[in-house]
Amino acid sequence: MKLKAFLRFFRDKRAVTPVLSNVLLMVIAVGAMSVAATAAYLISNNLHDTMGERLIIEDLWFKPSGEISVYLRNTGKVDLEISAVYVNHTLASFTELELPIGKGGWLNITYSWTANALYHIDIVSRRGTHVGGYYKAPS
Repeated sequence: MKLKAFLRFFRDKRAVTPVLSNVLLMVIAVGAMSVAATAAYLISNNLHDTMGERLIIEDLWFKPSGEISVYLRNTGKVDLEISAVYVNHTLASFTELELPIGKGGWLNITYSWTANALYHIDIVSRRGTHVGGYYKAPS
């Protein structure tokens, strides 16, 4: 009698479909959560680097040679590299500058400035951090 019950259990197909659908649903849920967790990790890691990057302008000089010199200090938690400089919203040429954590350095911008004029200087790092402001050239 036990053998007949055992064989009848394997012939009964009513429970196979719900079990397979539940297993498939669990596999899809685990896969979706794996993708979501990976995306969250990558986004937060990039955000951490960007938020850990801090740059300040300590000094700015308009030199008579047609150059603007800016002393920058890296006060953040990651090394940074200057990738672009804009003077009055126009890309300007500059000397390359990489700043380790806690260090400062001079950034020389080639720009023909005019006395008593107001200039908007915007310095951008490789990760996209902006620092800058409005500065008036001396007379």
